[in-house]
Amino acid sequence: MTAPRIAIVEDEPELAQLVADYARAGGYQPELHHDGAAALAAIRRSPPTLVVLDLMLPGMDGLAVCRALREDPCAAGVAIIMVTARVEEIDRLLGLEAGADDYLCKPFSPRELMARIKAILRRTAGAARPVLAVDTAARRVLVHGRALDLTPTEYGILAALARRPGQVFSRAQLLDLAREGNASLEVTDRAIDSHVKNLRRKLDAALPGVEAIQSIYGLGYRFDL
Repeated sequence: MTAPRIAIVEDEPELAQLVADYARAGGYQPELHHDGAAALAAIRRSPPTLVVLDLMLPGMDGLAVCRALREDPCAAGVAIIMVTARVEEIDRLLGLEAGADDYLCKPFSPRELMARIKAILRRTAGAARPVLAVDTAARRVLVHGRALDLTPTEYGILAALARRPGQVFSRAQLLDLAREGNASLEVTDRAIDSHVKNLRRKLDAALPGVEAIQSIYGLGYRFDL
């Protein structure tokens, strides 16, 4: 079983390394980041299980990073513990309002931080977390944070289905939705079945044993995940 990945975003190298050592000893896979903007880019590329996020960071501060992650459909499900030397109540409230799951003030015991991490991961283990996310800005679909290799038509079909889980779409409807934002696509309703077949193959590779796209006899297709 793969160890949960913990991103540690902290500009104090000694503290960052101490937290990483404790995380590794606790069975986690730590990743160190010392800059807010760089950390945000890395987390968006490959979302970890949890982020330990310092409030005071060079360039982009922790609050801005936290808000950006919560607004990003690809990383919105990542748990966040915010850490800061500020003890005022307003700072704690700002961190929680930005979307942090927990808040810890410096100086803190690394053992307490590990206990907070375990508690959050226990709490979120059974919660529904986004397995598949549609990044409309980049026109890509991510499964567990990794982009599927899709053609423009496949992206259009899967994005349309995934945005409306449980809804049945006819082939003609999927054809129209697949062309949204890309009118140059040359595809016919008869070709939809072939594209869905390819999508199923790619989804099966990313999500073995999960039949995400259901065929509804006489009607069309439905997304269930």
